[in-house]
Amino acid sequence: SPPQDSSDDIEDVSLFDADDDVSRRSKKSKIRHPVASFFHLFFRVSAIIVYLLCELLTSSFIACMVTIILLLSCDFWAVKNVTGRLMVGLRWWNQVDDDGRSHWVFEARKVPAQGGKSSSEAESRIFWLGLITCPMIWVIFAFSALFSFKVKWLAVVVMGVVLQGANLYGYIRCKVGSRKNLTSMATSYLGKQFLRQVRPQGFGIPG
Repeated sequence: SPPQDSSDDIEDVSLFDADDDVSRRSKKSKIRHPVASFFHLFFRVSAIIVYLLCELLTSSFIACMVTIILLLSCDFWAVKNVTGRLMVGLRWWNQVDDDGRSHWVFEARKVPAQGGKSSSEAESRIFWLGLITCPMIWVIFAFSALFSFKVKWLAVVVMGVVLQGANLYGYIRCKVGSRKNLTSMATSYLGKQFLRQVRPQGFGIPG
């Protein structure tokens, strides 16, 4: 059966809080969770740095591999369970029902109508920038290792792509909702673009 999303609990959360009122931008520019913001980037950036410099620092491939995998694992746990919930009010997880079937759940925090605190613009930028950029870097590393025939590094690079790509996919699903909603959004957008191109021709007066 297809994965079940908690779409009823999902709200439209702007990636960069562009829809916030101008009067609140000064408050939202502050980083409310500095520790979470730090560790959101620390583990994933550290894994990339170790991958780039490990051959200069040590000749032990095993030590480099273990260090990178530990950093990637810590990053996966921290981003999935802590930083996403604190910085942008999103979370995703997998649960198994009584029948033994696995379900993926994607949720976004509902902001109270009055007096509620939403994500700050600075934290939102940090979160999405780190979430999107680092998996792209690991994809580049994967192609580089493949074309340079560094077969021993492929397992490490693939681990980086999988772990950080999983968090990226999960939080994008939290943002846009279910796959069905994403498809309908794309169809609606393409339909509007098509009408914009056809409308001048359809209503024009022939010369």
